[in-house]
Amino acid sequence: MKHHFRSTLTAISAFVAISVSSNAFAADSFINEAKQQIAAATAKQEKWDGPITGPKLQRNKTVIFIASDMKNGGVLGVIDGMKEAVQSTGWRLDILDGAGTVNNQLAALNQAIARKPDAIVIGGWNPNVAKIPLKKAIKNDIVLAAWHATPEPGSIDKYGIFYNVTSDSDAIARLSAMLAVAESDGNAKVVILTDSLYEIALRKANVMKEIIEKCKDCKVLEFIDTPLADTSSRMPNLTFSLLQKYGDDLQYALAINDLYFDFMAPSLRSANKDRPYSISAGDGSVTAYQRIRNNKQFATIPEPLNLHGWQLIDELNRAFAKEKPSGYVTPVHLVTKDNVTFDGGDKNLYDPQNGYKDAYKAIWGVK
Repeated sequence: MKHHFRSTLTAISAFVAISVSSNAFAADSFINEAKQQIAAATAKQEKWDGPITGPKLQRNKTVIFIASDMKNGGVLGVIDGMKEAVQSTGWRLDILDGAGTVNNQLAALNQAIARKPDAIVIGGWNPNVAKIPLKKAIKNDIVLAAWHATPEPGSIDKYGIFYNVTSDSDAIARLSAMLAVAESDGNAKVVILTDSLYEIALRKANVMKEIIEKCKDCKVLEFIDTPLADTSSRMPNLTFSLLQKYGDDLQYALAINDLYFDFMAPSLRSANKDRPYSISAGDGSVTAYQRIRNNKQFATIPEPLNLHGWQLIDELNRAFAKEKPSGYVTPVHLVTKDNVTFDGGDKNLYDPQNGYKDAYKAIWGVK
């Protein structure tokens, strides 16, 4: 009987040891996967992987871009790219400001439709709020395109949108959370900042949350929904509140946009704190680059905004020529202190030196 009891204990101990070993292996494997993804995403992107064929330039077009909010650095970066591209196409580009509210965005859309342009671009806001006017635009033969209208790149058939230019928002969100996992060796404690007004923002935040929860010893301290439009007034008090509430446990702040850190960073300085380490699954703003250079922000996952502006013009040209969209989706890229110099240069803006402008001009047949 004693022998049987000892055998049972030995078997249980062996089972527990195997289970612990398996769990440790799984945890280590997840951390190693995170580190591999970070290494790949911080490498230079110097080779053009986008379209090289398409229709020649369709001339004499007018495009109206309706911005979600002209205070948003991402929107401004895309507008700059479009302005640059239309210098080559000779098109007219007008900008209307949605000023961060649904009412203003709808008013701008109705104003744009009344002008009867050749195309309207939904710039960073959800077309779900504009089903009726979008149908009117289509009825008036106005081509619709978008940037960041929904989380997925591609055509949005239910709204009649020819192509939605965006990076893979899920991949961006996963990478931002993986950075916290990798840097903490699987022990990250994080807060997540989002704005549920925007579908893409809420989607990103939920993906970040899922990744952190997959990490065995990581923890989401708080999931915070606070409007991007109110960051200047809300973030200072919110930052002090989080510092009081979590103390040293407040290790990482993951946000869907760099704008949150514009107003978190000064509060951290006044509190004499260097944490939480801030990671943005956002647009890679000029101020974010400056903070990364000065060790005031840990990382950002910028989109190539200027390139996206050029792509929007190319997608519209394909629509005007009655051809299919290019289907191009820009690869995800991560900027940290280690690569901020070659990825931002003096402009403090991620602009891959992969020849995309020459590639698009060659497609259009212009110089």
